[in-house]
Amino acid sequence: MLRTYTGSCHCGVLKFEADLDLSQSTYRCNCSICRRTRFWPAVATEGGFRILSGEAELIKYTFNLHKNYHFFCKHCGVRAFGVGNDTPMGKMYGVNVGCLDQLTDKDLSELKITCVDGLHDKFEPPHYFGHL
Repeated sequence: MLRTYTGSCHCGVLKFEADLDLSQSTYRCNCSICRRTRFWPAVATEGGFRILSGEAELIKYTFNLHKNYHFFCKHCGVRAFGVGNDTPMGKMYGVNVGCLDQLTDKDLSELKITCVDGLHDKFEPPHYFGHL
């Protein structure tokens, strides 16, 4: 069921809202950036993510093919979301569930997680994924 959540970076400069269905899976990825930042996203479709404040305080980072954008708060360093521009579902937003205001530790522990092998551009679990 789609619900609107609010969220922020750690210092609160970035505030956003996202329309998410958290009965659907969240994701853990082993690609070089997700592994290093421990990014844990839920998916918002185009139009389902809105920055409320702090957009000017974000740093955009891209690498490799530069098709996905990774945004970090330039004050606290938190990666609250990213943008996938070339995905099987079209443009989408990966929203860091750890940045959502409404979720308790219990809620987080009950989220479904799909592990993907982003390191090899595969939408299937990597051979090892317990650490994700």
